[in-house]
Amino acid sequence: MTGKPACLPGLLILFGLASGAIAAEPPVRIGLSAPLTGPDAAFGAGLRQGAEQAVAEINRAGGAGGRRLALVVGDDAGDGKQGAALARKFAAEGVSLVVGPLTSAVTAQAAPVYEEAGIALVSPGATWTPLTSRGLWNLFRTVPSDAQQGALAGAYLADRYGGGRIALVHDKTSFGRGLADEVGRKLRARGTREVLFEGLARGAKDAAEIVGKLKAARVDAVYFGGLAPEAALLIREMREAGIEAPVVASDGILDKDFGQSAGAGAEGTLMTVAPEPRRLPDQKGGKPGPRTAEAEAVAAEAYAAVEILAQGIARAKSGDGRRVAAALHAGGPFRTLVGDIAFDAKGDPNPSDVNLRVWRRTPDGRLDYLGNELTQ
Repeated sequence: MTGKPACLPGLLILFGLASGAIAAEPPVRIGLSAPLTGPDAAFGAGLRQGAEQAVAEINRAGGAGGRRLALVVGDDAGDGKQGAALARKFAAEGVSLVVGPLTSAVTAQAAPVYEEAGIALVSPGATWTPLTSRGLWNLFRTVPSDAQQGALAGAYLADRYGGGRIALVHDKTSFGRGLADEVGRKLRARGTREVLFEGLARGAKDAAEIVGKLKAARVDAVYFGGLAPEAALLIREMREAGIEAPVVASDGILDKDFGQSAGAGAEGTLMTVAPEPRRLPDQKGGKPGPRTAEAEAVAAEAYAAVEILAQGIARAKSGDGRRVAAALHAGGPFRTLVGDIAFDAKGDPNPSDVNLRVWRRTPDGRLDYLGNELTQ
């Protein structure tokens, strides 16, 4: 993703008929596949808020090429089987386009169902590299893949600690494991092999066993693939055990509460992220923004996914899934809240800028990453 977020009036004009009436045609039904229940429900709430806000604002500006949008919200619970069942439900209800799913595991099971039904989808969070290597015409994502983030993290670790003792830890999800696998692949390509490859399950209450292994291995650096709570737990217990090895992670720890949860020892932690911080714009009427760090982390991506689909509708002059997908492949870049996004032949963002940011202490004593881009 490149470029600075565009101002909303400029974005809305792209959808056409910014000041005219919406055509008297049936609305284009856009589905939202989100984990509204289950362990990822906080993320699901952010996806819903971002998608609902985008649809409302695009409709107020004249719709997508003059067509009104209608959001159809569905709960996939972060479960692959439920995600596939939701895909079949959307198809039966006349949904032609989908925002989501969020996770790679759900997307892997649901995307083929959507493909068979002629439905195009834009995922704001599925990063597993093989998803877009399967030749599916209908799958796009707004976020860098595990390969794109892992390549940068692996290159950094190889440059700074090549020949040293590097450990890879993941949270046993397809997201975290995929990242750790990609980092390991990059390290091996640079002549370095990890000394440990371990899993710390989501929701774990302690990391004593893994920390003991890290200490015994005398690690020089640790890569963590996963989300902020487990990363914070691992770092806190590493420091308590006297392990000062730096930690590198992904945008999975993009959580304003990470520094407080991880403790003072989190200072210096690195993460791979897209260049621009993502925030929802203020809503008309003063409605509050996302209420949790998890919701805030994904809300703007969902907003951008709706923007992309709306511009695809306008360019295709149709709400048909195949026609919109063809427009997304052929056109670009698409102007969105999170920057300009174009897609390569596989449906990955192209180019996908990723950089390293470091958590540092601010003058008021907090740990933050904003503005702390690392220059290698």
